[in-house]
Amino acid sequence: MKRFDRQLEQDLKHIIAECRQGNRKAQEQLYRQLYGFAMAIAMRYANDEHEAGDILCHAFVKMFRSLHTFDESKGNFHGWLKKIVINEALDIVKQRSRFSSLELEAVEEPSVNNSVIEKTDAADILQLVRKLPPATHAVFVLYAIDGYTHKEIATQLNISEGTSKWHLSEARKILQQKLTATKV
Repeated sequence: MKRFDRQLEQDLKHIIAECRQGNRKAQEQLYRQLYGFAMAIAMRYANDEHEAGDILCHAFVKMFRSLHTFDESKGNFHGWLKKIVINEALDIVKQRSRFSSLELEAVEEPSVNNSVIEKTDAADILQLVRKLPPATHAVFVLYAIDGYTHKEIATQLNISEGTSKWHLSEARKILQQKLTATKV
C-alpha cells in the first residue's frame, strides 16, 4: 500500500511540475485528479451543487494562477488546495451574508439524542446543515467538519471568537430542533 501511495505522490509531483511549465494536458489531468476531493469540500459550504461548482471554478483558477507559490516543504498539495477551496467558499458565504457581532458570555451546549442521529442518513444531515443561515452554516462546517478553532474561524471570517461560538451554538440548537422534529 505504501508503495502505491508513494507512486501516486510521485505522479502528482510530476503533474504539478508539468503544470508549472504551462502544459495544458497536465492541467487537465490535475483538474480531473483533484475534482472529487475539491468538490467534496465545496459541497460542505455550498447551498447546492451549482454554488459548489462556482466555488470550485474560482478555486481551480486561483490554484492554477498561484501554483508557482506552492511549497511542498510547508505542507502537502491536498492541504494547500483544501485551504484555497475553503477560502473561496468563505468568500461566497461573506457575499451572501453579513455576520452579526453577537457576543454571548455563556454559550449553552444543546444536547442531541444519539438515537435520533443514528436513524438519520448523512445526506439528510448535510441537507439540514445547508439550510442553516449562511454565517452559522460556515462556522459550523469550519468547526465541526474541517476542525478549525474558534480563534482561526474568527480570523478567517473577521468576527470575534465569541461570535464564532455563538454561531456554533446556534447551529447545534437549530440542527437539534430539526433532527428531533423530523424523527419524532
